Amino acid sequence: MRDLSDIVKAYDIRGLVGEQLDEDVVRDIGAAFARLVGGPEIVVGHDMRESSPGLAAAFAEGVTGQGIDVVSIGLASTDMLYFASGTLDLPGAMFTASHNPAAYNGIKLCRAGAAPVGQDSGLAEIREMVATGVPGFVGRQGTVRQRDLLADYARYLRELVDLSGSRPLRVVVDAGNGMGGHTVPSVFEGLPIEIVPLYFELDGEFPNHEANPLDPKNLVDLQARVRAEGADAGLAFDGDADRCFVVDERGEAVSPSAITALVAVRELAKEPGATVIHNLITSRGVPEIVTEHGGKPVRTRVGHSFIKQTMAQTGAIFGGEHSAHYYFRDFWRADTGMLAALHVLAALGEQDRPLSELTAAYQRYQASGEINSTVDEPTERLAAVRSAYADRPEVVLDELDGLTVSLPGGAWFNLRPSNTEPLLRLNIEGPDEATVAGLRDDVLAIVRG
Repeated sequence: MRDLSDIVKAYDIRGLVGEQLDEDVVRDIGAAFARLVGGPEIVVGHDMRESSPGLAAAFAEGVTGQGIDVVSIGLASTDMLYFASGTLDLPGAMFTASHNPAAYNGIKLCRAGAAPVGQDSGLAEIREMVATGVPGFVGRQGTVRQRDLLADYARYLRELVDLSGSRPLRVVVDAGNGMGGHTVPSVFEGLPIEIVPLYFELDGEFPNHEANPLDPKNLVDLQARVRAEGADAGLAFDGDADRCFVVDERGEAVSPSAITALVAVRELAKEPGATVIHNLITSRGVPEIVTEHGGKPVRTRVGHSFIKQTMAQTGAIFGGEHSAHYYFRDFWRADTGMLAALHVLAALGEQDRPLSELTAAYQRYQASGEINSTVDEPTERLAAVRSAYADRPEVVLDELDGLTVSLPGGAWFNLRPSNTEPLLRLNIEGPDEATVAGLRDDVLAIVRG
């Protein structure tokens, strides 16, 4: 029996190429996915990693071996694969390890219409099928055809956000040698935006810095270039370009919660009273601002499968996460950092204030950012923190996702275990930096004690 437990994660498949993930394994995964979703076709895309074309081809062999055809869109960002799945109404597979180092690769799977596939919606079945042996297929073998959807993807995004009335903007874009270098030129073509490119060369070895803008050290080059160019804004994409981080004209990072609130206000202007999803780690300012603009905020667990499921259940127009994933009903409820970036630039370009002033209204509280602690017994440490705060007066505990503790005076923190590593992830928000720092020290003393 083949054991995939180390590489089948909560939301995708990911592992070390050659050790955990090779063409033989991927071929079987392709066959299992084909049996899970059925025909007539499955769309497949891949990123710029050296291993991606070969793995994508092996996956296609597994699919076609089950009698189902493959539509190969070649080089793509993850949100471009979601576009293909949505517009063609086909299940899809994207080969990428997102922001992980070059030695890794992975597969993000979706059903037709970009519906998510996670542990509870197909991944567990795929793992079991591969472990016990995928049944063979007797009959017509599937075929592979190529289709270029880059121009269609770019045109669709531009139709969703009107930048025709924008003042000219100068924007530095750091693609991190990832797929943003492939998609940004097409998306921004013809817009009143001058792009200053940084690391647009596709290189799965990531020679300049990790393609993970969640880590502040990977924003340093972008921040310096924004200041040097006197740019209006900076954008940083991760490796598969489905997440986008924003830097203002001073070179200061704008929190994803502020971007969530800004985009939510724009979407609510189109559909007053609509529902907006936010995960439990986004700033408390997000539901406040959504409510003030007549919307209905709905809080969810962290993770794209929970966001997309809740969007489907509520008909929400938009959703945002602290990790800079942004979900749009008009984009099949899938996440696209590119569409969020267009909204930010449209908001900036339709008025005269700099980005720092524009976004200040959406940043009401101080936040710690995510603090990770490697611990041997995450469950025990989490219980110790719960015990320490449970009996304090006016403290509210919430266990929707890990442990959220709300304290008097407006401060709160969330502590939750990683889905894939022996880590506890801590996020804190409060009215000022001193409160956040004090709470951070108190909680970490228990977690790491």
